[in-house]
Amino acid sequence: MSNDNKKEGVYKIGINWYPGHMAKTRREISEKLNLIDVVYEVIDARMPRSSKIVDIDDLIKNKPRLLIMTKYDLCDKNETNKFIKYYEELGYQVIPVDLMTGTNVSKIIDASEVVLKEENEKRKSKGLKPRNIRALILGIPNAGKSTLINRLVGKKSAGVGNKPGFTKSLSWIRIHKNIDLLDTPGILWPKIEDQEAAHILASFSSIKEEILNEDQIASFILRKLYELYPKALEERYGISELDDDLIDAYDMIASRRGALTKGGVADYERVSRIILQDFKNGYFGPVTFDRLN
Repeated sequence: MSNDNKKEGVYKIGINWYPGHMAKTRREISEKLNLIDVVYEVIDARMPRSSKIVDIDDLIKNKPRLLIMTKYDLCDKNETNKFIKYYEELGYQVIPVDLMTGTNVSKIIDASEVVLKEENEKRKSKGLKPRNIRALILGIPNAGKSTLINRLVGKKSAGVGNKPGFTKSLSWIRIHKNIDLLDTPGILWPKIEDQEAAHILASFSSIKEEILNEDQIASFILRKLYELYPKALEERYGISELDDDLIDAYDMIASRRGALTKGGVADYERVSRIILQDFKNGYFGPVTFDRLN
């Protein structure tokens, strides 16, 4: 970590990321909402609260929706399942999806067809052909929307990027013989007031790394792992306790991973990058950073 962080430990920062393309996306969604039959609201199973767009109800109004939890294979299912139950009790239809294997993807198609079933039965009774379902997919940056679309299509259709902001514009994609999907760039909300949620979003790369202080995010990840998954932290780095300033922990990681300068001094910036990369690669096992209580 930097000298300032080394002296002061971890301190609160304000994270706000709301570039122009997000505002444009919201306007375009509002303009096309009258065309939409069902909304696919995508959230990350590792942060089922923090990744839920705060003002989505204002954006999609009263449209029917499916709450799709991506990256279910990467989460702590004991904790994430509590959120599934919580959202279901609120009236959501929740579909957890494993993007690696495609588990439960077919449930999205089945649930979508139910939305338009009554209207298409009426059309059939009038001698009209059934019309395709028009779905809208929404989620924060890096929530796995493009990978999900490819799973729905059954082949590579949408581009997949490992950085937030990969999809740049709204576009229609035929994902099934009966379903047309309006793909959208990832969006956040204008002001992220919950700093805990902001740090969680940053930890899972839903806020661009270029605009963040890597030391602060790496420090947050260390503290969160120590709080929620201390065994995983000890297994990876040999850390069994954390001091307020994290210096001992950083020194230990530097020593174990060879993150040292020519003089044998710990390279704190390199240690931060190691922590971030290890976390991104899933080396701490299945994790869920949000908690209901």
